[in-house]
Amino acid sequence: MTPTAPSPDHVLIVGDFASVTGGQAKVAIDNARLLAEAGTGVTFFAACGPVAPELAHPGIRVVCLDQRTILDDPSRLRAMANGIWNRQALAALRAEAARHDPARTVLHCHGHAKALSPSVGRVLAGGPLRCVYTMHEYFLACPNGGFYDYQRQEICTRRPLGLSCLTTHCDVRAASHKAWRVVRGAVGAGPGALPRGLRDIIYISETQRRAMTPWLPEAARLHRVSNPIKAGGAPVAAGDNRKLVFVGRLSPEKGALMLARAAKAVDLPVLFIGEGPEAEAIRAANPEAEITGWLTHDAVQQRLGEARALVFPSLWYEGQPLVPIEALLRGIPVICGSWSAAAEEVRDGENGLVYAAPTQTALEKALRRLPALGSFESGDLAARVSPEAHLARLHEVYGTVLAG
Repeated sequence: MTPTAPSPDHVLIVGDFASVTGGQAKVAIDNARLLAEAGTGVTFFAACGPVAPELAHPGIRVVCLDQRTILDDPSRLRAMANGIWNRQALAALRAEAARHDPARTVLHCHGHAKALSPSVGRVLAGGPLRCVYTMHEYFLACPNGGFYDYQRQEICTRRPLGLSCLTTHCDVRAASHKAWRVVRGAVGAGPGALPRGLRDIIYISETQRRAMTPWLPEAARLHRVSNPIKAGGAPVAAGDNRKLVFVGRLSPEKGALMLARAAKAVDLPVLFIGEGPEAEAIRAANPEAEITGWLTHDAVQQRLGEARALVFPSLWYEGQPLVPIEALLRGIPVICGSWSAAAEEVRDGENGLVYAAPTQTALEKALRRLPALGSFESGDLAARVSPEAHLARLHEVYGTVLAG
């Protein structure tokens, strides 16, 4: 009879942010709440505040260093230095890890690239606590975190930190910023021991696993844990609507401008929820498009009620994007590219449409197929990505990590 893996009494959650700044921070905070409400003690350790109200729970202790992110620090030299090696964060995390019983505590890291820096790898890989690291993006291998060439606007398949990588300007900013990212990546791979020192790594989609596995330690155990996601509103009778909806940053890698042009070509109304550098180009390409800027979560869910489909034209892999799944859970079909992690939950011709090339022509062809889509059920998906399923899977992984 196989012995039951032990469950930790306490989880030290580590991340860049103590507030919801995006999907990565949201999942870390959701983890903390789920664990605390289930009776597991939680310490939430973050570099940057403010502290989210969701962390106000008697079972959660918060340690926030009140630092600035790399982009928010007015001193560029300090930001560059801290981004490569944040000494204060390393010292504070070492002290925090030393407070906990290694036999009863698991350290769970949800990212380090925006503030903590690769320095914390010294604790993740060589500290007193057994650790699991959730990959929300691709920074454990790729210097710019996305396996995406922002200059050529295409997915990158170069060897991370290999000669071709080092000699290619792929960054969204200047070539000097790519050089800085390369230094950070080299420091992370060297004294930061990332990812070579990690023994347990969580991935959130098969797309991410395929992209990352060649660059992870062979001895590392890989665990699939989907993000916790639930429907944000009532079911939508999408067949009664005509509007295409996009939710996200209006930047080149997200494909929003391509959608604006494609929607105009097929004569469908389109709503963009978000902000970004392509906003004016979108207005010029499709003057009838509506751009709301960023909205609250509740307001986003309200506007999704107008959708005939959620279009997710992102040009890079993504991790496990939340909004497409939220849409599917409400009965809204999703249109996306085959290379994106969003496509893993889309059954072409049933609950959405998948197109095979990152071009406007391919997207237009998909949009013209939209009238053929009917209603669909998402009960199986809801069960797989539910907070309850996420918590149960976390306990399984933590038990494995603690057992060594």
